[in-house]
Amino acid sequence: MPVSPYLFFDGCCEDAVNFYKAKLGAQEIMVLRWKDSPDPQMAMPGNEDKIMHARMRIGDTTIMASDGRCEGQPNFSGFSLSYTAANPAEAEKVFAALSDGGTVHAPLTQTFFSPSFGMVADRFGVSWMVYVEAEEHKHP
Repeated sequence: MPVSPYLFFDGCCEDAVNFYKAKLGAQEIMVLRWKDSPDPQMAMPGNEDKIMHARMRIGDTTIMASDGRCEGQPNFSGFSLSYTAANPAEAEKVFAALSDGGTVHAPLTQTFFSPSFGMVADRFGVSWMVYVEAEEHKHP
């Protein structure tokens, strides 16, 4: 039974989906807009083209997203998404992509538990940990 994150971008979901497609190679699986709802009263006036529900894949992970209430106040706190890169070169590429317009919290560096680890909040405020698994910790 998979567990998938569901992110509420509060009005900038389309920008986020496009960012992840461009920067991480995310594959858009589906996008439903508020205007697509069989109940037209579900959409707040002016938000008909906003995203009610989106699904995308980054690597092997499905991420779901929405514009939510479209109040322009996304709040991503208390969690981070973790991207496990195959090697330090991939980690550098992904970290640089997520850092574009974002905030680096811990620069990408070698640690006692990883040959390459860093933390960044992307331009939407979503926290990410970019990580390369140490050889001694890899599962067979």
